[in-house]
Amino acid sequence: MSSYKVGVIGGDGIGPEVVAEAIKVVEAVGVSLDTTEYDLGADRYVRTGEVLPDPVLDELRGHDAILLGAVGPPVGSTAVPSGALERGLLLRLRFELDLYVNMRPFTGVPGALAPDCDFVVIRENTEGTYAGEGGFLRKGTPYEVATQGSVNTRHGVERCARFAFDLAATRPRHQLTLVHKTNVLTFAGDLWQRTVDEVSAEFPSVIRDYNHVDATCIYLVENPGRYDVIVTDNLFGDIITDLAGAIAGGIGYAASANLNPDRTGPSLFEPVHGAAHDIAGTGKANPAAAIRSAALMLDFLGESSAAAKVTHAVTEFITSRPDPTLSTAAIGDAIAERL
Repeated sequence: MSSYKVGVIGGDGIGPEVVAEAIKVVEAVGVSLDTTEYDLGADRYVRTGEVLPDPVLDELRGHDAILLGAVGPPVGSTAVPSGALERGLLLRLRFELDLYVNMRPFTGVPGALAPDCDFVVIRENTEGTYAGEGGFLRKGTPYEVATQGSVNTRHGVERCARFAFDLAATRPRHQLTLVHKTNVLTFAGDLWQRTVDEVSAEFPSVIRDYNHVDATCIYLVENPGRYDVIVTDNLFGDIITDLAGAIAGGIGYAASANLNPDRTGPSLFEPVHGAAHDIAGTGKANPAAAIRSAALMLDFLGESSAAAKVTHAVTEFITSRPDPTLSTAAIGDAIAERL
């Protein structure tokens, strides 16, 4: 196995704790990481007023991958302006590194609402309402107008759809569901529907379906087994993946990969959960999502065998119904020992 250059953004709250366990498990499976730690997040912003300096972004471009823990200030804090980290750090990394696929796999755990679920959500990651199109008129007056546009390009939709079809073709059920709101969002929805229909012609083995996003929220609760691969836009993907995390056992188990499939820059891997400042330093954080995210990183780096071993070790640990009082480090140790 090769050694990989990985930028590590521990971030805030429990972020550094769960990332440390992810790195521990990767090393236990025998993959060598040359890590560089970057001080980014709410703490840095409070100290320096910086979010993501250009020289740091340039350094990150030179890595094989980026592993991120969590960023954000404590709940109720006003030290960081709302949206500063989301737009200045997370979204900027997605846009600058062209991380146009957000992949979130969901596999149920014992005790979950849907313990047997097994599906993947592919979310377009650089367009839609998060592209930043919009503005104000007469701000601060009784006649204020705010607009927030959804930017959808044929290029952006097609490359996301093609990635989703490629994935569906490799899974046993060969099924893909487009999730949108075509009956109301008649322009963006039409572009998504036509593009998915046209790309599907290249994948005759994949069964294609469509659900409105509101119906999908019902189906995810009542019958998540109907889904194999979901492809959707940025906003809808953001929302339904939180719901998916809840039905699969909680976002403490939910991993994600922000991918540049063209490999023109590093991809970024992070757990879905937040910084959870209320338990930071107590050893109560669940590192499973960070470890699962590291497995996604290994797979994308070409270490498929190691990735499968890590994923299996996490599943084994979870299904063993471990002592719920185990510390963050003890969970990392127990998973590493299985490797």
